[in-house]
Amino acid sequence: MLKQKTFVKKTKGGNVTKARAVVREHYLRDDIWSGSPLDPDCPPESAKLAADAGAYLVIDTNVALHQMDFLEHPAVTDVVVTKTVLEEVEHRNRACFQRLRALTQSDSKRFFVFSNEHCRATYVEAAPGEGPNDRNDRAIRVVAKWYKDRLPGVRVLLLTSDAANRAAAAAEGVEALAPAAYAALRAGDAPGLGDLVARAEVEDDELAPAKASTSAAAAAGGAGGGGGGAGGRAPKRKKLFEQHRPAAEIAAGVAAGRLHQGPLRVSRFNPFEGWVSSASVGDDILISGRADMNRALDGDIVAVELLPEDQWRAPSRVLPGGGGGGGDAGADGGEGEGEGEGEGGGEGGGEGGGAGLFQVAPGGEALMEDAPAGARRPTGRVVGVPRRNWRARGYCGALKPGEPPAGGGVAGVLFVPVDRRFPMIRITTRQAAALMSQRIVVAVDGWDSDSAYPHGHYVRSLGEIGTKDTETEVLLIENDINTAPFAPAVYECVPEQPWEVAAADLADPNREDLRHLPVCSVDPPGCRDIDDALHVRELPNGNLEVGVHIADVTHFLKPGTPMDDEAAARATTTYLVGRRIDMLPKALTEDICSLRGGVERLTFSVLWELTPDAEVLSVRFTKAAILSRAALSYAEAQARIDDAAQTDEVTRGLRHLNALAKKLRAGRISRGALQLASPEVKFELGDDGDHDPIDVGVYQLRETNQMVEEFMLLANVAVAEAIVGAYPSCSLLRRHQTPEPRMFEPLLRAAAAAGIALDVSSSKALAGSLDGAVRGDDPYFNTLVRIMATRCMTQATYFGSGDVAPSEYRHYGLASPIYTHFTSPIRRYADVVVHRLLSALLGLSPLPASVRDREALRGCSDNLNVRHRNAQMAGRASVELHTLIFFRGREVVADARVTKVRANGLIVFVPRYGIEGSVYLTPKEGAGGGGGGGAAAAAAGGQQQQQQQQFILDEERQVVTSADGRLRFAVFDRCAVRIAVEEGAGQRRHLALSLVPRERLPASEVVGG
Repeated sequence: MLKQKTFVKKTKGGNVTKARAVVREHYLRDDIWSGSPLDPDCPPESAKLAADAGAYLVIDTNVALHQMDFLEHPAVTDVVVTKTVLEEVEHRNRACFQRLRALTQSDSKRFFVFSNEHCRATYVEAAPGEGPNDRNDRAIRVVAKWYKDRLPGVRVLLLTSDAANRAAAAAEGVEALAPAAYAALRAGDAPGLGDLVARAEVEDDELAPAKASTSAAAAAGGAGGGGGGAGGRAPKRKKLFEQHRPAAEIAAGVAAGRLHQGPLRVSRFNPFEGWVSSASVGDDILISGRADMNRALDGDIVAVELLPEDQWRAPSRVLPGGGGGGGDAGADGGEGEGEGEGEGGGEGGGEGGGAGLFQVAPGGEALMEDAPAGARRPTGRVVGVPRRNWRARGYCGALKPGEPPAGGGVAGVLFVPVDRRFPMIRITTRQAAALMSQRIVVAVDGWDSDSAYPHGHYVRSLGEIGTKDTETEVLLIENDINTAPFAPAVYECVPEQPWEVAAADLADPNREDLRHLPVCSVDPPGCRDIDDALHVRELPNGNLEVGVHIADVTHFLKPGTPMDDEAAARATTTYLVGRRIDMLPKALTEDICSLRGGVERLTFSVLWELTPDAEVLSVRFTKAAILSRAALSYAEAQARIDDAAQTDEVTRGLRHLNALAKKLRAGRISRGALQLASPEVKFELGDDGDHDPIDVGVYQLRETNQMVEEFMLLANVAVAEAIVGAYPSCSLLRRHQTPEPRMFEPLLRAAAAAGIALDVSSSKALAGSLDGAVRGDDPYFNTLVRIMATRCMTQATYFGSGDVAPSEYRHYGLASPIYTHFTSPIRRYADVVVHRLLSALLGLSPLPASVRDREALRGCSDNLNVRHRNAQMAGRASVELHTLIFFRGREVVADARVTKVRANGLIVFVPRYGIEGSVYLTPKEGAGGGGGGGAAAAAAGGQQQQQQQQFILDEERQVVTSADGRLRFAVFDRCAVRIAVEEGAGQRRHLALSLVPRERLPASEVVGG
């Protein structure tokens, strides 16, 4: 029998989310199985549900959309997922759909997909005047009734949070429960299940006692109070926020230009300031204070109304009232190519906030003060949130410390996220006392206009607060790094080991045998996933042949396979301190693909003919087989080059390569390539079981680092030119856009105050200005200016060549008109895509459909950009964590430089440890020392009185001076700081920096003479 099925699908038209009806035709059948072994008609191979289950649960769409943490609990098993629910979830929330599909594929969870829309006995037609949602609710109730009638020996429960749906089910003879009621039913054998119920789905009368408890806790500043039965209904509270405007009004306002729409970016440095980009305004719009953020969280798509110009504000010029330093340690993680890219990204970026894992959120609104009219920025307020982007993975943090609630009932408590951009979250739990010492994950369910905080629910515990394993798990979750083991289907794609180059590979006419060449690799110490190797040899005509040999990953990684799908999703390898989370299985990354010394391996090679002056005469690309003569570290390669006694073929080749690299680098710099700086931190880890850091310092760069970098850049540019020439509309490229002039403003102000004039009109002009930014009295000054310039840069991004004009392909930092990533396919999926493009260009394989499809390529590049950024942030957070561990139990006095001045403090950079953080000149909120009120007195050698000093900020001269004139701090000034670990609110530990007299600085800690 042919039928039509209608459901609602969300689409994105312009900037506003809309809905459209989708109609599908399908046939009804009589051979649709129930999935129960108690059904005599169900074949055993289709019987997924348990015969001895306490109950079969039939869930509705809202439970699937909003109660995924509840459904994933091990106690929730034997669940019937109707096709109606599965299709609705797929079209309404892709992330939820993927989690639901994973449950249906789990053997232990026993989630059975019932094709009710194809079953003649359960299919329902929409009644006259019945909307799609009501029809679907009825269809799910029909399924529950069908199971009840067919399996009289099993309890069948419909789980729905909709009271009207439960009433309708009861009228139809179906037992229905809310998730909270089912959790209460299972309290004996699954006591934590109730904590997972999303409170947005709990009726007001169920939630009221706990809500009252949380409100009291918030008012008292404690952890939350009594049990679930006390307190009665919460008193009616006045609204704290404006109501969000209806979607239709927002759509009309955006179309008319009265409203501006975009993602909210909350500052890591000051969580009470955010920014929304607006093309129509031509600038970022400042959102200042929680009231004007109006319940929007970082990442939400918001609608903003501009305030009258006389109400525009300047970004805050004071340090926030709470927690201390713990700044950005700035290591990139992994090696990669030095592309001259920055990490600033405009006003929304932090000022030394780093990953923010151990900083204390301020206790009040942003501090506002009068500012010159010229410093004021377009300012607005959020009037609606067209799309919430709450994290499906939840938020990591801890319960706000306080008196543990008495009794074992439900208690309302406040949760403090580790990411200070997010506010505290109200949750209810029966485990408050046990969770006080734990890092936990909480999901947000909603934010009422009469509540100072959003409300959510507990998801899971990660472990004891402060342990390295727990805090590492936190930073991985916070940055959305997938650490799940590879599925069996992925491992099935890996060749059997031991693996070696086969005779058939060498006989392949499309693969050159280059095993006779003096190839070697140069990498960081301990590197096992070796992507690249090099060789050079003299040609009979006096020129030089140089080869860059890249692991031939695509020989093993085929499009459309489970391993390729997994690699595309992960997109990149993530490098932490002492740990690597691979994009591909280790058998490939460390053995089969890795260009290890002394073994034959397959490569995709780039071969040039160069003159002795490094002029490129020709370039060609080929699949090849090589035999690496040596796998060297940067230090080992440098030692060979510097040791005149070593004259073997590999060492002579390294000297040739180094000489050529210097000439290539000089040519790039003459064309305007930037030489920026970022403080990469290295750790010496102990040999004990914990592998805690026993020393920390800034990573030393050698000539061999630059040597490898130059040839990787040369290969990437050559491949980019080749693939765009063949596929101008579907090549994957990487660009670094020219920074907006406003992004240079902090650097220009600081440099001008130091008497340095920087020209930022082009990358070449900036490069020349940076070369001239020197101070005779401070050799480190130039490095610091380059670090500050790095923070003015935009983030480089992947893109499809058909999406932008060729004039916009340019890579600003490299001063190259075109660029891509080809040289690291073991660790970056972007390089895999580029390898496939180059292979198709050479006629070695067909062009994959995922590349020909512009929408698919755009989706791929978007994911690459997100995952690349996440991996960078996770790497930095790991550096920050290990820096914190290193300083735990230590107090160190270190040399520092002032990088910013504020009305109540300084931002300082500590070169020795790569730390940037805040130093308070006036007492911070709730300070009891450790970077608080005594800093100014300490800097003055203890001669100042301990009462609060008043300071005057001179923005133009970048100077902050005490009111009595005795203390003066300017940008780039040297100072000495004490570094120690401080325990802060919300059980966050952070590095606290405080000024000390420079006389206390040990001579061994002085940087730059």
